[in-house]
Amino acid sequence: MQTALVTGAAGCVGSALVLRLHALGVHVRTLTRPGADLSVLEGTPVEPFAGDICDSGVLSAAAEGCDAVFHTAAVVTFARKAREEQHRVNVLGTRAVVRACIAGGVGALVHTSSVTTIGTPAPGKEADETLLPDRALAKGYKLSKILAEDEIHGGVAQGLRAIIVNPSVIMGERDRRLHAGQLVRDIKRGRIPFYVRGGMNIVYVGDVAAGMIAAAERGRAGERYILAGENMTHREIFRRTALLIGGMPPLARFPLPLLRATAALVEGVAALTGTEPPITRDLAAIAGRYHWFSAARAKRELGFTTTSFDETILAAYRWYAAHGYL
Repeated sequence: MQTALVTGAAGCVGSALVLRLHALGVHVRTLTRPGADLSVLEGTPVEPFAGDICDSGVLSAAAEGCDAVFHTAAVVTFARKAREEQHRVNVLGTRAVVRACIAGGVGALVHTSSVTTIGTPAPGKEADETLLPDRALAKGYKLSKILAEDEIHGGVAQGLRAIIVNPSVIMGERDRRLHAGQLVRDIKRGRIPFYVRGGMNIVYVGDVAAGMIAAAERGRAGERYILAGENMTHREIFRRTALLIGGMPPLARFPLPLLRATAALVEGVAALTGTEPPITRDLAAIAGRYHWFSAARAKRELGFTTTSFDETILAAYRWYAAHGYL
């Protein structure tokens, strides 16, 4: 791989990819929104392009002559007010990227999806790529990522070598939007006194970046690859994180019916004040489940490896501490 384009390069995954590609000697092009803060890439030589993800002109120019395109740009939120923009960026933007890759004869397109497009396993079990979600119940962010995968499969049907990666909850450096990183900050500040039953899977952003590069090199067209770390209960995650960073562990389990009622109230207040709700009805509806996943296919076919939970949390914590987020 000599030249690669990374969309969404100012984000947590995008910036990790840029840094890793540069370390491998790849000439990196970046596509970000006009005026995007690229300080996380300061000192890293890139060929920058600025424009909207749906702009076919800038996409064609950025993708021309690329061996690989890594599509990470997305609107990641569960706020209902953002759904129209989320569909435009996540779905129509992916369609535009697919078309640019086909027109430009790009060697490989690696699309960053999510485990939200994987079905929920039975308690205590791990889901793999064959477990599909119930589309009839999908909405918001989940629906946008499902539809984005449809765009990728449409490109594959036209001869594009496109591969999908499905990361679990991504943790690590440069998560300036505090997606997963909010957990670290809240535990450090003692803002999570309760936990809910169920569990989730956390993966290190550096492992995701390495997995995406391996997908470009060895992934099979049209396949999905779960990039996941350790499966843990919410209680284990919160208590272990508190121990690692010197935060306050949760004291008790929060009843799910009360959580759902609280989410509806919080979302209503956020709608009136124009703020981002910390919990939404969509999130509360899936709380209490065990969102556990298997990365066996990625390990077998891509050589995917994972960083321990402890090192993942500490990497995020150290970055936040060094950059004044705590």
